[in-house]
Amino acid sequence: MDTLVTIQVVAKRPERAEKAIDRAFAEIKRLGDLLNFYSEESELAKINRSAGISDVKVSPETLDLIEKAVSTSGKTGGTFDVTIGPEIILWDFAEKKKPDDGTIKERLNLVNYQWIAIDREKSTISLMKRGMLIDLGGIAKGYIADRAVEELKREGIVSGLVAVAGDIRAFGDKPDGRPWRVGIRNPRQSGRDDEIMAMIELKDMAISTAGDYERFFIADGNRYHHILDPKTGYPAKASRSVSVIAREGAFTDSYSTAVFILGPEKGLEVLRKMGFEGLIVDEHGKVHTTDGLRDRIEFKRLDS
Repeated sequence: MDTLVTIQVVAKRPERAEKAIDRAFAEIKRLGDLLNFYSEESELAKINRSAGISDVKVSPETLDLIEKAVSTSGKTGGTFDVTIGPEIILWDFAEKKKPDDGTIKERLNLVNYQWIAIDREKSTISLMKRGMLIDLGGIAKGYIADRAVEELKREGIVSGLVAVAGDIRAFGDKPDGRPWRVGIRNPRQSGRDDEIMAMIELKDMAISTAGDYERFFIADGNRYHHILDPKTGYPAKASRSVSVIAREGAFTDSYSTAVFILGPEKGLEVLRKMGFEGLIVDEHGKVHTTDGLRDRIEFKRLDS
């Protein structure tokens, strides 16, 4: 999945823990192979190759994930949109290359989640226009963390933590009986790369953080990062980072992206409507939180 994945479990016997962890990693690899945007062999690649041509029969997991993605899109007014793929492939963050404005504008005609057709009875997905591309990068890691936890529970594990990059799912308590503690990164590091701005305790919940500091480059005084606004094709500017807390990683992952794009005012409104908790660091470095999070979060110093 081209990212760091860690799994911690609490178990009485090491061999039981190892078996459960092995099974969870096997599930992560299986799902990663199905959903990989950059692999020609993935189910996602087959869907994208068939855009505007035919539907594609897919596994229950791919169908489930795309349904969840479309649900998030509908509830955020299209702010989260997995058909952002045609815009994503234009940007090269490794080589620090910005696409030309004309091409960005032209590709917007291919971005619309409402052009995804899902047939649950036939287990098929189709894209209505040639050139459309689904990129599940904004939801897949959270979903995969959910599925890894399910595998751990099937093996009898009652407590653990799965972290797929910035998407974390915790269940049960630590051996000392306390909830798992998870750090939220400072989006503007003053020194160390792992500087933490806040801590939150989690039990049977997920947290995902979307930030403008993972893949980015600076050009002409502007920060260009990988979280693109599907309405413009350009990196969203209203936030530096967003962390969302809910029961399912698929939703914390996708809603953290949507809220990042929306910014604090509209983003907090969406979180309240969904019953999710969240923390937003806006474009100026100011921190905003949902009401339910204020007494549960421990803040550390946040440098601009």
